[in-house]
Amino acid sequence: MTAFSPLAIGPHIVQPPVVLAPMAGITNAPFRTLCREFSGGKGLFVSEMITTRALVERNEKTMHLIRFDATEQPRSIQLYGVDPVTVGKAVRMIVDEDLADHIDLNFGCPVPKVTRKGGGSALPYKRPLLRAILNEAVTNAGDLPVTMKMRKGIDDDHITFLDAGRIAVEEGVTAIALHGRTAAQHYGGTADWDAIARLKEHVPEIPVLGNGDIWSADDALRMMRETGCDGVVVGRGCLGRPWLFADLVAGFEGTGAYAAPGLRVVADAMVRHARLLGEWIGDEARGVIDFRKHVAWYLKGFSVGSEMRKKLAITSSLDELSAQLSELDLDQPWPVGADGPRGRTSGNNRVVLPDGWLKDPYDCSGVSEDAELDTSGG
Repeated sequence: MTAFSPLAIGPHIVQPPVVLAPMAGITNAPFRTLCREFSGGKGLFVSEMITTRALVERNEKTMHLIRFDATEQPRSIQLYGVDPVTVGKAVRMIVDEDLADHIDLNFGCPVPKVTRKGGGSALPYKRPLLRAILNEAVTNAGDLPVTMKMRKGIDDDHITFLDAGRIAVEEGVTAIALHGRTAAQHYGGTADWDAIARLKEHVPEIPVLGNGDIWSADDALRMMRETGCDGVVVGRGCLGRPWLFADLVAGFEGTGAYAAPGLRVVADAMVRHARLLGEWIGDEARGVIDFRKHVAWYLKGFSVGSEMRKKLAITSSLDELSAQLSELDLDQPWPVGADGPRGRTSGNNRVVLPDGWLKDPYDCSGVSEDAELDTSGG
């Protein structure tokens, strides 16, 4: 087995070098708790996306999203912003109020409501704007490490990741994560791991993390070997499967077999997840309702009839959820093939951008603080 070095994010040592990708509406404190428990506390678990404008304005929903469990160390927060001044204010607020130990900047989100404002995966095309945001973030962060996540580019004709990587190094970014897809691909097709290898060669000064098509611990190990990257970022692969982080620890440490939980164990995890959501939200019914989106992911591959799936998708109490799960054949083993792709897999060939965005990568006159989203979580 190949030995991999620990990942250094500033003063924080991440071993094994595994990071939970921020996912809107998913990687809140309850889900991070589950993943962290399965990993034995090993790895780095990043919050869902926080909008800098909403943070600076102390939006109630945003202030709730940035609450970390007392056991979360380091506290890792991902910020989205388009205006350098607002990003700088948000970072300064995090530092002054001790809200987190690590800041990640989102330049990878491909969803239309973000890219149409010039944010997420659209932003690195505007090189001066990217540089200005990174400069403000790093300058205001003090001793806190600042990292960034990005995609290859907007589409195959507008590739940005190598330029963006060089700008990041020059502005003092601590590490870069690259999703090996363009914004136009969304989550379709196959992630380009060769791009991750190219970025690692292009910016040897700082750690490069690879993201895309990591569905198992073996995928993570293979990405590390094939690309030479310094760590992996895992997103959709852990949907309905927080024990993937136990597998990742076992794979990197070479300590034993991977988890293959039967339906009884999965059902217990489902109820615990829903309970944690209710405690976090402060309302059991709202917690169970929020959990509904996870049901299909947890049950992928198991023999569960369509009527029962419909019932589980409309539960509104823990007792109801537990009772319905108890009606299933809980002795079912882990299904063959359930370790494969999950979550969104379709592509979307149209990237929604501001008018004239692609005319000049150095003209940032059309971007203002009005492009900041006023809510967080995607």
